[in-house]
Amino acid sequence: MILGLTGGIASGKSTVAALLRQRGIPVVDADLIARQVVEPGLPAYQAIVNHFGQGVLFPDGQLNRKALGEIVFSNEEQRQVLNGIVHPEIRREMRRQTEAALNRGENIVFQDIPLLFESRLQHMVDKIVVVYVPASLQLSRLMQRDDIDEEQALKRLQTQLPIEQKKEQADFVIDNQGTREETERQVEHLLATLHTESSP
Repeated sequence: MILGLTGGIASGKSTVAALLRQRGIPVVDADLIARQVVEPGLPAYQAIVNHFGQGVLFPDGQLNRKALGEIVFSNEEQRQVLNGIVHPEIRREMRRQTEAALNRGENIVFQDIPLLFESRLQHMVDKIVVVYVPASLQLSRLMQRDDIDEEQALKRLQTQLPIEQKKEQADFVIDNQGTREETERQVEHLLATLHTESSP
């Protein structure tokens, strides 16, 4: 069974992914793959440089994510261009890693996809797990985590589907408002449910 793990920015999805990994569950990480596919010399890297120019590179030729982020966060059209370059490469690699895990005999594989709904990737997974916190908590955690003001944080949140809408579309919800122990208990419960469903 392939599960999509998603949530809102600063909702604690990384914490849940780490808890799954600690329990030996394979987690295919879209963000990590997103960084790998834009390494110098790879097709996506070349396409980014061709479109956005040398200004998005560090002197050593590595991609300057912050410079690129500033362009695309404030310009929807440019954001679409970037997504059009990077997303197909990410999906290809995610499918490859997921198939490898299933071929090894894993019953359950998680795909950690931050923008699962926004990118309409529901077709890539069998069930969806949303890591949830209320929007107000999401905002304060994001400001704290990234050391940004409310206006900047809201701007980032507005690039994503509201967390309440994600929660409504989830097959399973992990409520991450409480302590780490409470989140951990929910992860245990989820895995127990999934093992029951996915066992032959």
